[in-house]
Amino acid sequence: MKLLVVGSGGREHAIAKKLLESQGVEQVFVAPGNDGMTLDGVDLVNIGISEHSRLIEFAKENDIAWSFIGPDDALAAGIVDDFNQAGLKAFGPSRLAAELEWSKDFAKEIMVKYGVPTAAYGTFSDFEEAKAYIEKQGAPIVVKADGLALGKGVVVAETVEQAVEAAHDMLLDNKFGDSGARVVIEEFLDGEEFSLFAFVNGDKFYIMPTAQDHKRAYDGDKGPNTGGMGAYAPVPHLPQSVVDQSVETIIKPVLKGMIAEGRSYLGVLYAGLILTADGPKVIEFNSRFGDPETQIILPRLTSDFAQNITDILDKKEPAITWLDEGVTLGVVVASEGYPLDYEKGLPLPEKTEGDIITYYAGAKFAENSRALLSNGGRVYMLVTTADTVSAAQKKIYDQLKKQDTTGLFYRTDIGSKAL
Repeated sequence: MKLLVVGSGGREHAIAKKLLESQGVEQVFVAPGNDGMTLDGVDLVNIGISEHSRLIEFAKENDIAWSFIGPDDALAAGIVDDFNQAGLKAFGPSRLAAELEWSKDFAKEIMVKYGVPTAAYGTFSDFEEAKAYIEKQGAPIVVKADGLALGKGVVVAETVEQAVEAAHDMLLDNKFGDSGARVVIEEFLDGEEFSLFAFVNGDKFYIMPTAQDHKRAYDGDKGPNTGGMGAYAPVPHLPQSVVDQSVETIIKPVLKGMIAEGRSYLGVLYAGLILTADGPKVIEFNSRFGDPETQIILPRLTSDFAQNITDILDKKEPAITWLDEGVTLGVVVASEGYPLDYEKGLPLPEKTEGDIITYYAGAKFAENSRALLSNGGRVYMLVTTADTVSAAQKKIYDQLKKQDTTGLFYRTDIGSKAL
């Protein structure tokens, strides 16, 4: 069986690497991928994620059994619809189902309609109306671009002035283009955040281990929001009762609601949740695997990944099993300056072997050489599994201290909330 993964980052590296471990999988292509993936036997295809017709042509010519769609913008552009119309299987939601992510206002409407707990909010396209709402509600308050913004279109404002400035940036200064043409302004929720993922087909879903991402650039959750600087799974201090409550009050009703709206969901559903004094509430939904959570969740999968996805696509009951002990933790190494301006072309350390996995997000070979250079904001991620969070931290950070990370940076506190 040959498979295609669409995307180029660490998430897609983790998906492709796991698929290659499956029985019956002879080849995994990633389009467009990055050069670092080839060190794990992945084959790259030089086709961009927006080139749907070329991807479809490639899948047909190479007898691809099914494709796994990684990025949110590809799903928002209707790539799954296009594959399906061409008679090809793809694991990911349709454009209409993916609106749970690409419109925060739509997600809010679904949650309100189907009784899913979330923050109180208002949606605005007029700056003066947004400003008046912020001033009435007070701070802290959260301002979000309605559309996709690569994980960076969210401002948790500690003052009214910060919130007004964020709304001004989005609505008047066009900071996020069309994605910020509308803003969703939410009440600030206090509590511990965690990620809950599920493989989904319609009303059938299969919950994955809980995870906790670290979005801010610097230690102590300081600095700007990024696409994620590290993560660990499961969240050891989160009781099973919270997961069970999240399934009953959030996952089940939203999936039933999507079916009722004629938008039946297929793919990975990512619920970004916060445990408040009133129980778990939704911060956001994403319509795909998270990055960097994928890189620490998939190493915990002990069943045959390709067979599991094949069964879900075929509406058969998959035999999904997970590692039920220890903790898997990963730290992202990024270019200095990320998520703003940063250099490319920095030499990267050699790929780790053994029980520390290297996943590449932004890497390319030097000209006429197999030496890897940086080629993005987030560059690579080191992941390991150990008995405890502190043991996993020690393994990763000891390894990072040995590496030459000149021109790069990483957080030194990934997982510390669990200690």
